[in-house]
Amino acid sequence: FIKIDVVRPYSFQLYQKYISKITEENVQKLLVSLNKIAIQQGLEDVSKLRQDTTVVASNIHYPTNNSLVWDCIKESKRLLMLLSKEVEGLSYRDYTVSGKKTFFKINNTRIGDKRIDLFKKQMIVFTKCINQISNVVKKKPGSSLRSLALHVRMENFLPVMQQVFTMTERKEIRAEKVPNDQKIFSIYERHTDIIVKGGRDIQGGRDIQFGHKVSLSTGKSNLILNCQVLKGNPSDSGLYQSTIDKVIADYGVIPRDSVADGGYASKANSEHALGAGIKNIVFNKITGSLKNIVSSQNIETRLKKWRSGIEANISNFKRGFNIRCCNWKGDAHFKAKVLWSAIAYNVRVMTSKLILQL
Repeated sequence: FIKIDVVRPYSFQLYQKYISKITEENVQKLLVSLNKIAIQQGLEDVSKLRQDTTVVASNIHYPTNNSLVWDCIKESKRLLMLLSKEVEGLSYRDYTVSGKKTFFKINNTRIGDKRIDLFKKQMIVFTKCINQISNVVKKKPGSSLRSLALHVRMENFLPVMQQVFTMTERKEIRAEKVPNDQKIFSIYERHTDIIVKGGRDIQGGRDIQFGHKVSLSTGKSNLILNCQVLKGNPSDSGLYQSTIDKVIADYGVIPRDSVADGGYASKANSEHALGAGIKNIVFNKITGSLKNIVSSQNIETRLKKWRSGIEANISNFKRGFNIRCCNWKGDAHFKAKVLWSAIAYNVRVMTSKLILQL
């Protein structure tokens, strides 16, 4: 009925072009609307709510100061090369040969004054690259649409180069500690955050990932009721109240039971859930004087066991829809990919439940 020719279907590039234009806000509305259909069909009643967080990685290489400087040198040369094809007589210096040699030398030199000297040498080359881009931005040679587009890209790229220069100089030459909010982890996916989780012996006792933290909430039916792509690395305890409020606002239903792991546990969160009208409030691990609010010990045990099921939901969601690492480019497209994957996951859950009713 939509008159798609089965002989000549639209290419995946065309679908990608238009599906990526749908904003995060509208995809969120679609997710909620789909879940409301599931509620009307009796597949979900929002009586139970469990929540957890996971990390979706950005499609970037492991960032180091050395690799970021080298990326900037390569990218500046690439932009100048493209512009030289549009502007006759435009000349530029290619610093990638010397930059690449120094890049490999730094990689093979771990500590000591020799490494600092190599970084100083690389920063001189990097400064020349920055100056080249800066001069082109000031002069703006060429008048074609493509050259104008390249000027805009260079204008946007110049502050990124300067940021990489500043943080590398502070860390590698001055031995200063640079706060995470002043760092950049990829010149291509600049929205990328660093997510550090303690207690996991991966790198110095810490699990370090680069991407975005995603907050997920699922119901009794295993449907994803709430999906939020977060900025930075907020604590789990700081997400609990907003998730409860959003689920109630979206579906107009107050869950009877709410359960989360120990990272969400706090007296303020427990009181907020109780004030919202939730009867049974359980955290998997509690400390100090905090107590779970439940109608019986049996309910508490059952809710703790049920909470572990969200780990399977997250695994199914990330594995089934190839969302461990997001290969869509840009912040807006990153969020869209995660939300579309959540919708696809929900469609599969709904379909499997409807088939069982046949």
